[in-house]
Amino acid sequence: MKRIGGLLLVSIFAGAITLGAYKLFFERPNYAIVTTDEAQPVFSTSYTPTSALGSGINEVDFTNAAERTVNSVVHVKNLTLSTRRSSVFDFFYGSGGTVTPQVGTGSGVIISQDGYIVTNNHVIANATQLQVTLNNNQTYEAELVGTDPNSDIALIKIETDDKLPYLAFGDSDNTKIGEWVLAVGNPFNLTSTVTAGIVSAKARSLDTRSNQSFIQTDAAVNPGNSGGALVNTNGDLIGINTAISSQTGSYVGYSFAVPSNIAKKVVNDIMEYGNVQKAFMGISPAPVNTRDAIEKGINNIDGVYIERIEEESGADEAGLELGDIIKKVDQIDIHKYPDLTGYLGTKRPNDTINVTVERNQELLTLPVVLKERQLLVVPAMGMEVKNLTKDDQKRFRTKSGVKITGVPERYRGYGLEGKVIVQVDDKEIKNISDADTAFGAISRYGKTIITMVNEKGERERLIFQ
Repeated sequence: MKRIGGLLLVSIFAGAITLGAYKLFFERPNYAIVTTDEAQPVFSTSYTPTSALGSGINEVDFTNAAERTVNSVVHVKNLTLSTRRSSVFDFFYGSGGTVTPQVGTGSGVIISQDGYIVTNNHVIANATQLQVTLNNNQTYEAELVGTDPNSDIALIKIETDDKLPYLAFGDSDNTKIGEWVLAVGNPFNLTSTVTAGIVSAKARSLDTRSNQSFIQTDAAVNPGNSGGALVNTNGDLIGINTAISSQTGSYVGYSFAVPSNIAKKVVNDIMEYGNVQKAFMGISPAPVNTRDAIEKGINNIDGVYIERIEEESGADEAGLELGDIIKKVDQIDIHKYPDLTGYLGTKRPNDTINVTVERNQELLTLPVVLKERQLLVVPAMGMEVKNLTKDDQKRFRTKSGVKITGVPERYRGYGLEGKVIVQVDDKEIKNISDADTAFGAISRYGKTIITMVNEKGERERLIFQ
């Protein structure tokens, strides 16, 4: 019995050792981990893009804006007649030749229920006949009411007894970069077409000479869409699509529109005055991207650096000074020159604006009364002329005419600068408006006689061929 009891104890002892060894070496431990508040948190994710969680394109409703817009956008057909001369005798004597009709197309926007339509000047330029097709395929003859080539805006009208759907002008100054917009046009007479995009930039200039201000968008706009509507998601008309920047002539990712505030002002001027009333401050900005601008640090300035102020202009009378930096006009922040010209394009002569300038590192706000343009580069010859001041009238002993303030290099040997032009051919010149018309009518193939007055009041005549 003692022997059996001893064997039992040995067996139990050996089993315990075997079980312990198995637990220690073969079975994986199961630990409980206690975390503290400082431990790195662990997040689960569905791998959904964060853009889908906010307001993206799928959550923006374009349908209401599209429904309000498509029936107010029309197709515009422009018929022009060009004469092809078959010989040099046809050219000089106006005989013979072949008359060829050419058709151009674009879009337009109905802005009143009685048939006024705004479009681009380049859509209707040189038209012999204008035809408008509505979105319901009804076609009408249209007449030209007025046009402004500088802003590329034109106003035409159709006659109908029906009350037409139309779009009211919105406030383009309130448009924000990144805002969703629709470009609506009627190209190729296929009824209205809608594309979507965002506002890519504001106050964009395509021509350094004019510094016109455009809204830039990445909504697809092709040549047939010119004159169509740019609207926001509320269906407000905030621009007239006018241009694309492309070497091929087709859409390449961005396009441009005349801001609605400029288009509205042009249309109102044409309807009220018969022409566009342009207001000017009388300042010239310092040119950028030049060696002088880089050396003076002007390229890095946020605002418009005043390099020149015209005599007796609104800026001159308000007390603006050379070297002032325009930072704000009324409530519009000014970062570059097209910001300023875009806002001035909505104003008329005798309007008053509050101009905030930086002078000696201090901000100063001055009221400026805008005036009619006093300076002009005349067509054909390219001379810069200005209206006469009271001092000029006394010095040159004439009450009318325009003073030559700049002469292109090809005319610098004629002693023109500083003299007053009083007549071009048989046309009397009273101001820069007369000069613009007279020089614009100069023939490339004839001679031009310019009558001038010097500081002694003596008349001189020069003949240009």
